[in-house]
Amino acid sequence: MDIRSLMPSFLRTLIPYESPNEGAPEGTVWLNTNEYPTATKYEMRFETLNRYPQVQPALFRNRYAQYAGVKPEEVLVTRGADEGIELIIRTFCTPFKDTVLYALPTYSMYGISAKTCGANVLTVEAKKSLGLDTLGLCKALAQNPDIKVVFLCNPNNPTGNTVSRDAIIRVLEAAKDAIVAVDEAYIEFCPQATIVDLIEKYPNLAVIRTLSKAFALAGLRCGMILAQENLIAALRKVIAPYPVPEPVAAIAAHALSEGGIAAMRQRVELIRGNRTYLKESLAKIPGVRSVYPSQTNFVLFEVDEPERIYKSLWEKGVAIREPGSDKGVLRVSVGTIGECKLFINKLTQVLQEASS
Repeated sequence: MDIRSLMPSFLRTLIPYESPNEGAPEGTVWLNTNEYPTATKYEMRFETLNRYPQVQPALFRNRYAQYAGVKPEEVLVTRGADEGIELIIRTFCTPFKDTVLYALPTYSMYGISAKTCGANVLTVEAKKSLGLDTLGLCKALAQNPDIKVVFLCNPNNPTGNTVSRDAIIRVLEAAKDAIVAVDEAYIEFCPQATIVDLIEKYPNLAVIRTLSKAFALAGLRCGMILAQENLIAALRKVIAPYPVPEPVAAIAAHALSEGGIAAMRQRVELIRGNRTYLKESLAKIPGVRSVYPSQTNFVLFEVDEPERIYKSLWEKGVAIREPGSDKGVLRVSVGTIGECKLFINKLTQVLQEASS
């Protein structure tokens, strides 16, 4: 039996998300998935694991609501931001009828999740600067009444730039019959760019958050959706029961204590300092054509033959990311200062070898 014959036709040719860490040589320096470079430590006791966890963990939910400046009823906790992305699509898109819209280049899971849910995908091509084409998004909304979800990543992955508040409002105003999901996975690195306060005005706005980046808890898989209560209620119809294990909820609540938030902000300052070193060092390397501004924990830079440079670095034990843009760009996560220096040395070697 060919198992694929049992699959829906739209899934047979789907290219899934692939971990960029598979098959890496031992001792690889990981600068490819935008994690915090060092581990956080938590000591917890769990004596009630024989019981199911709370449907939505109250302490964590309350603390996150206070941190984000919303009501607890406007928070839905998910298994990482990725589940939040898929949950929004499953809740609001009818398979083989409705469309998901986003602008390129951006996070690949918007398209992958849309396709796994049977939704159509419509993209708007990037500007030459890789900035958001707001006008293109608004035109697409005006011309396609079947668009039910629009994704905006702010700040954007992989470019690292923010989307202006005015641009987001223009998209919200154009999306009268669609959900606008603003992915703020990296917002702790530029908190002034958040639009979470707009939730009060726009019932179709959903803000996606995570603890994976600045909170240094990527292995915890804990995300949040912030929205008006009616939108949250719709999502709760679809989310699987007990999405957050008790240990996850306990660690997440601890991370959102007063001390946990203070530690997060210290990590952000450290990353900002290392990012400055990384950007300044990249700009000095012959063969690096340009370095893009970044408000995140990664830096996008432009080189000739990015695929070859990426593979050469991989062979030298340094893992970065090739976003797949045709503009000739690579993305590197901001690691420890030692990791950043190692990367700069290895990249310099690779580019020298390429020019010789």
